[in-house]
Amino acid sequence: MACESYVGHYMLGRQYRKDSGMVVFEALAYAQGLKPAGDGKDIWVFDVDETSLSNLPYFAKHGLGAEALNLTRANSWVYEGKAPAQPESLKLYKKLLSLGIKVVFITGRSEALRNVTTENLHNAGFHTWEKLNLRGSSDTGTAVVYKSNARKKLEKSGYRIVGNIGDQWSDILGTNVGNRTFKLPNPIYYVS
Repeated sequence: MACESYVGHYMLGRQYRKDSGMVVFEALAYAQGLKPAGDGKDIWVFDVDETSLSNLPYFAKHGLGAEALNLTRANSWVYEGKAPAQPESLKLYKKLLSLGIKVVFITGRSEALRNVTTENLHNAGFHTWEKLNLRGSSDTGTAVVYKSNARKKLEKSGYRIVGNIGDQWSDILGTNVGNRTFKLPNPIYYVS
């Protein structure tokens, strides 16, 4: 398939890393200009899949988005807990922590995946965070609705979302998106 070849060249070549690096470069420039209040309430929201953790090893073996998603096979990959860090996002994560900005993860992964997600994040280099929000059985609606509600709860708890980064528009659209949003590339799949 021509599309698979194009996406493969982009994702497995240098351009995806360059494009992700440019997004993170802008995020770092913005973050370095922030003046955290020092009360522990300044947070940056990160998505998990294709933002913090990369499922590229899985997708490289399964059509790079050109073949229908096999949820059983995809969930088996997630349960292995071997997804590497998205290197540019890990760089941003480390810089934010050094600036006194806490990290909150909001993911569409189900609550049933909490332990493997926690372990995978730790193994990939994300060693500390303020919260890890996973989708519970009562979280209904689209990803935009779910993530908007999760961010709203954070703000109601007194947190200030100074930044927000994700690979899907649903990560950074909706309500309570924060002071500034950053969109990483992802031509493999789309979440509404």
